[in-house]
Formats: sequence, C-alpha cells, structure tokens
Amino acid sequence: MAEVGVLTASSLLPPPSLALQRQKPLPPPWSHRADCRPLHTLHPSPVLLSVNHPGPSSTPTTSRLLKNYARLASKLALSGLFHEFLTIAESILASDAITAAESSRFIARIEANMVSRGIVAVIGDGRLDDAVDLLCRADKLGIRPLDLLDGSAIKAIKAECGRIMQRGCLEEYVRLMEILAGYGLFIKDISDPGDTIKFFVEKREPEMAVRYARLFPQFRLLVCRIIQEFGKKKDQFSARRTYKAFSKELDSADMHVCRSLIDVYGLCGAFLKTRQMFEGLLARNIIPNIFFFNSLMNVNSHDLSYAINVYNHMQILGVTADITSYNILLKACHNAKRVDLAEKIYKEAKQVASEGALKLDIITYSTMMKVFADTKMLEMAFKIKDEIIMAGIRVNVVTWSTLISACASATLVEEAVMMFEEMLGAGCEPNAYCYNSVLYACVESCQYDRAFRFFDTWKETGFEVINFDQGNKQVAVIAFRPTVATFNILMKACGTNHFRAKALISEMNVMGLSPNHISWSVLIDIYGSAYDMKGVMKALKAMRDTGIKLDVAAYTVAIKACAQNGKPSLAFSLFEEMKRDKLKPNLVTYKTLLRSRSQYGSLREVQQCLAVYQDMRKAGYNSNDYYLKELLEEWCEGILCSNSQKKNLNSTDERFSLNNSKKLSWPLLERMATFLQKDTDDYQAIDIRGLSKVEARIVVLSVLRMIKEDYQQGKNIQDDMIIILGTGDESTCSAGTEHEIKQAILQVLQGELGLHVITGHKPDLNISQAVKNPSNIAEDKYLQRRPHYSGLLKITKESLYQWLQGKEFTQIWFNRSFIFLGRHQSVSK
Repeated sequence: MAEVGVLTASSLLPPPSLALQRQKPLPPPWSHRADCRPLHTLHPSPVLLSVNHPGPSSTPTTSRLLKNYARLASKLALSGLFHEFLTIAESILASDAITAAESSRFIARIEANMVSRGIVAVIGDGRLDDAVDLLCRADKLGIRPLDLLDGSAIKAIKAECGRIMQRGCLEEYVRLMEILAGYGLFIKDISDPGDTIKFFVEKREPEMAVRYARLFPQFRLLVCRIIQEFGKKKDQFSARRTYKAFSKELDSADMHVCRSLIDVYGLCGAFLKTRQMFEGLLARNIIPNIFFFNSLMNVNSHDLSYAINVYNHMQILGVTADITSYNILLKACHNAKRVDLAEKIYKEAKQVASEGALKLDIITYSTMMKVFADTKMLEMAFKIKDEIIMAGIRVNVVTWSTLISACASATLVEEAVMMFEEMLGAGCEPNAYCYNSVLYACVESCQYDRAFRFFDTWKETGFEVINFDQGNKQVAVIAFRPTVATFNILMKACGTNHFRAKALISEMNVMGLSPNHISWSVLIDIYGSAYDMKGVMKALKAMRDTGIKLDVAAYTVAIKACAQNGKPSLAFSLFEEMKRDKLKPNLVTYKTLLRSRSQYGSLREVQQCLAVYQDMRKAGYNSNDYYLKELLEEWCEGILCSNSQKKNLNSTDERFSLNNSKKLSWPLLERMATFLQKDTDDYQAIDIRGLSKVEARIVVLSVLRMIKEDYQQGKNIQDDMIIILGTGDESTCSAGTEHEIKQAILQVLQGELGLHVITGHKPDLNISQAVKNPSNIAEDKYLQRRPHYSGLLKITKESLYQWLQGKEFTQIWFNRSFIFLGRHQSVSK
C-alpha cells in the first residue's frame, strides 16, 4: 500500500493563478464558420492531480476537500473554463484512492446551475462545440450530461440547433441530435418533430428526415408522416426515397408505411405504381393487412374492375373485409355509374351486418344514397334515408346535402326546400353546400326572385335549428354566412342586369370575400348579354387589377361577348392574348370564336379562322366541318359576286354549294387551310389533280381571291397562272373525270370571270416530270408561254391584269355566271 500522506485544504487547492496559467486560448466560434465542419473529436484530458487516501472509510477532512474541489470545479465551469473543470473532475474520479461512494458524493456536490450558466454563456459566444465536448467528457467520467443541464441550458442548446438548421447545415444538425440523444437528452425538448420534419421535406432531404426520426420511439409513425408530407407536395419521388431509407433500417415490410406510400401514389396519380407495389409484396410472400387493401382499393376506385379484383384477392388471402372496404367498393360503383353492382354490394354488406360481423355506418348509407341521387333515382335515395332513421343513426349534414343537391339537380325546387326545412327541423346545422343547393335549384328553374328572397331572409333572420333535449324543444338560431359560391349563384340570377351583379360584387367585398374567377366570368357574361362592350373590357381590367390571372373561362365569356356584339376582330385579339398567356383553349372557346364572324371579307380573316381550325384539330377536338365549309364557300364564291347576289346564286343553283355537296374529308380541308395561309407566289402553279369538281373550284377561286387582294395592296403579278389538271391522257382518266373537271374550271374562268385561258398539247415535253414539281412550271418561262398540254391550263398575266383592272368585265362575268348557274349546263365563248 502506498504511504499515507497528510492532506490539508491549503495543500490540495491550487493557487489562484494556477487556473489562469492552465487556461488555453479560446477557439474561434464554430457557428460563425460557413463550412459547418463536424464536431471536435472528443479526447479525455490527462490527470493533473492525484489523491492518496488512508483507507476505505472517508474522513471528515477528505469529505471537506471533495466538497471544496466540487465547488471550485463548478466555479470554473461558470467562467467557461470547461477544460479546468474536467481536469479536476478527472483527477478526483479517476483516482484509485477514491471510493465509489466518494465519487458519487463529489458528483452530487457539483452545482449544476453554475455549469448550466457557463454552458449558456459559451453557447452565446458561438462555442457550441465546447459545450458538447464538456458533455461528452463528463459522460465518460460517469457524470450524466442531463444532470449538468437545467432549463436555461437546454433552451440555449435548442436555439443554437435551430440556427444551425436554418443555415442549411442539415448533416451537422442531425449528427448533433444523434450525439445529444446518446447522452440521454430528450430530443423533443430540443427540436419539435413536426416542424423539423416539415423543414426536411421543404429541403427535399428524405434520408436526413429518416435519420432524425430514428431518434424517437415513434419512429414508424414519423416515417409515415414524412411520406405524407411529401405527398401533400405531390413529390412521389422523395416519398419513394423515404420508403427506401426506412427499408434499410428494418428487414420486414411495415404495412402502415406501405399504406402511406400507396396514398401518396394516389395523390400523384401514379396508379400503376400502387399495383406494382402490391404485386411486389405478393412476390415476397407478404400478406398485406386490411388497411393496405383499403388504401389500394381507394386509390384505384376510378377503375371498378381492378377494385373488385383486389377485393376478391383479399378474400382469397383470408383477409376479412371491414365496413371501410364496402364503402370503398360503393364509391367505385358510384364513379363507374354502376347502380346494379352497387345494389349487390349494398345487399351483401347488409347481410354481413345482420350476422354481426360489422355495422353499417352513415358513410355506407350516404354513399349508396349518392349512387341513386346522381342517377336521378330520387325515390330510392329517399328510401335510403328511411333506412338510416330505422337503423337509429342520426342523419348528418352530408346525407342531407346529398338529398338537397339531388333535388336541385333535377330542378325540383319544392322538394329541395322541403328537404332543407326538414334538415333544420331535425336539428342539423346546414353548411354552405346545403343552402347553395337550394339557391341553385331556384336559379336553374328560373325562379330568380325567389332565390333573392331566400338570400335576404337568411341574412336577416339566419336559420332556426330545432333540437329536442330530453323532450324539451330548443330553438337555436344559426347565423347565415354566405360564401363566394353563394354570390356566384345569385349573380347568374341577375340576367342582363349588370347593375345588380356589380352590387353583389361590392357586397362580397364588404363581407370580406374576394370574388374569384367564376365571379368575374359571370359579370363579363352579363355585360356581354346586355350589349355593353365597355363594361366587358372594364370587368376584364378590374379582374387583372385585383391580382387574378385570367383563365380560360374568363377569356371564353369575353370572346362570347365580342361575338354577340359583332366584334370579331376583338375576339381574335383576345384569343391571341390567351395563347400568349400559355392557356389552352377548350372546345367551347374554339366554337365561340369561329361563330364570332358572320362574314369574311379579306384573306387575313379567312386565314385567322383556318388557323383556329388547325389549332383546334391539333388540340384533339373534333371540329364541326359545317362552319369551315361555310367559310370556304362564302370567301371563295365572293370572287364572283357580292353577298346579296350570292344569295340569289345559291337559291338558283346549289350545284357547287359546299354544304350541299357530299361531306368533304378533313384531310382536304386541312390541305386547304394550309394552302390558303401561304403566299400566292408559291401557287402560281396550281395542282388540282385528284380533286372533285367542287374541290377544284374552291381551290382555283381561292387563288384568284388571294391574287386580287394582293393586287389591291399594290403587289404586281409576275407570272402567268398555271393549272395542272393531270397528264392530259384521257385513256388513263377514270370515266372522263379529268375532262369534266377541265370543263367545269373553264366555265368558271371563261364564262363567269371572263378570263382568257389557253389550252393545248405538246407531245415532245415530259409532262410527268413537270407535274411532279409544279414550282418548276411557274419558273420556266417557256412552259408558261407555250402550255400545249390538254392536262394544263394557262391564264396569262395580261388577262389577269385586264380582269383586275377592267370595270367592264364586272357586269359581264356576273351576268354570265348567273345564266350559267341558273339556266345552262355550259356556256359558249
């Protein structure tokens, strides 16, 4: 045994200058560094003091010395001298001469409030790593880090950790949380799990979020929450990464986590991935639970056949269906409008319920009621309501709103009002959907005054809801709180009274409600119906000024207003603006725009309409060719006569009318649309091979119309006009079709327009090469001067000049065309 030394308080206590001599220069604050380096590697300090003890029992002198050392160490920690604090503690606790009881007494005499105040000061200086180093070394010495921290120290650590997270040092933050959790600190006291998870989700860091959630006992529930948060953002990729990071932590699949991922796939519309996930679990011989099956069926409720297949698979695997399963199947039947199958499932659910295996709830009854209500089977829907009452279940607001909405959709105003009053009498407080459905029923049945009477009465008196509490009748008055949808419905009841509609907009603002897209669209429509284009444009401007971006509905009603007020140019201008805003027009927009023009006086107007048709076809809509035929006929035939004269022509002989001819194929109409939008220089040679007489006629007249408009704008004619009919060999023609087309074109050009047309045939020229490239014909001066093919027609540029300049030709070709169309089959020159 070592020799016993005599110890006194003065001999053990170091001189006051010793602490200052041992004090190291402070490291720079690590929180001020942008690189967010990892925490210091923790190493224990060497033992500086040793104490010899006389024996196993503690003497009063030793106890007093330990108390003094504990006091000194606490004061050093208060001053932020953590190294000196740990040196003293290590000298005492690591000494062989100190018993376990004395070590415990020394630890107990360390004043935690002083140490905590020192930690707070150090953290305030940005030296969180020093505080963590203190906790780590203290833990190695047997001092519980949690015993050194009070509320103020934990609050300081929490604030500093928050600053680390806000700086984006997520790796450092999670590592710090893992260290603190290892010291026995409650992480929920340092960081809120909900807010922290949302922050990780915002930063798209699913792996870090899973590491953080691993520190809590409710690890699996937090992982489900992480996946759900990504689902709210429609981020299925990050949700999938979360699931993979979680799977690395556990060997077996957790059905709650799998169910959360299924729900996220459903929110993102990735229905096939849900099915692949289900098949993957089956391939691994994992039987999902009822919650997984219900989520899978709910996500795929738009596909009735697959939902039924999942239900059958669930029965094969021995998983018992619950009431939620039946409710989801009824929902799938409602989506597919399969009333017959819904009735079968409903009967099966009632049969199972009669055996006591489950109990039908209000959702079951409400879903079945909605199936009947949406198919206008109101008697069956009312029967379901009676079954609810017989089952002793109180009808909730969803059930009442379903009945009221069904009556409103069928414009049964009296029944809707009766259901609404019965709901109030049953003590059920109405929601916005209920009273909006009553107003909608009035508006749809054109009972506008009644709708406003209901609205005014409800504002003044509210709703009287009757309750029976222990047989005592009690009347509660519920205030009427109109919504934006309420005002939108009432605005539709204003007709053309834009003053009343504008007053409703002002009333909405007074109540603190902001008009939405529908509100402004209805107001624009009212102005248009009142033939107030200034009001339409003011409403559009006011809509923009309120910060609402114009949508497709607003543009469409504005275009409709332009069509009603004879402003086609403004309608097309709004359409172009709509496309610049990158909005996709719908079918109503296209049809409204095409109906905005009743007359087409210029090539530009025709090109606009044809461009709309092409855009419409590219968008996948089936266009009504009636308007396109009417457009082509009116514009092309306009080269022959005025509008009033055209009516006489059509009434005299409709042989060339597009609308009375056989249905033109869309490829031809598309070809015409492309053709009419190009420059006339590209069509000095016109290829009409393979066209019928009507089709050839509109092509030739279209080119002449384009030439005429270009000439009026000052563009000179450069070349002769060549018309390619075919090869000129009648032996290759089908039943003289080429000859008939040729005669029809000659009648139009010579008989109706008075143009000079040259025909002929020159066998030494290669006609097959000429017709393959019509542009070469227009460029070849020789061919233009000498078109001798019977399959070619040439109109000289001199004849075109005479036709465009000569006033005397106008009456000639009009009279000839009138005679031709009204009385004769052909016209001699």
